[in-house]
Amino acid sequence: MAYEVKKTDAQWREELSPQEYAVLREAGTERPFVGEYTDTKTEGVYACRACGAELFRSDTKFESHCGWPSFYDPADSAAVELIQDRSLGMVRTEVRCARCGSHLGHVFEGEGYGTPTDQRYCINSISLRLEPKE
Repeated sequence: MAYEVKKTDAQWREELSPQEYAVLREAGTERPFVGEYTDTKTEGVYACRACGAELFRSDTKFESHCGWPSFYDPADSAAVELIQDRSLGMVRTEVRCARCGSHLGHVFEGEGYGTPTDQRYCINSISLRLEPKE
């Protein structure tokens, strides 16, 4: 996919911390229950930490007790790109920012959380930046 935001690897390394780079640009995962937004209840918009694109809103965030922030729907379906991920010997659906291609996390379906979409967008806190509602 051609992304609107295009930067060289060197530019990404310069702009992101080593931990941010490992998750956003190398599809890493932060440890569970340590992320900045795991238990946050602040109202606002969650944007891509790499490019600032609006990705999720606080009104779709829910308690999944999985160790990472969970949302049942993106702010706009065009804001995220879903890619089949066959790493780690399983099939999952990777979630990336549609504007810059940064790795955000994974989406899971049919887990019985009782959300309107029956989906859990399991997103790394380090991939996001919360912009609190005024």
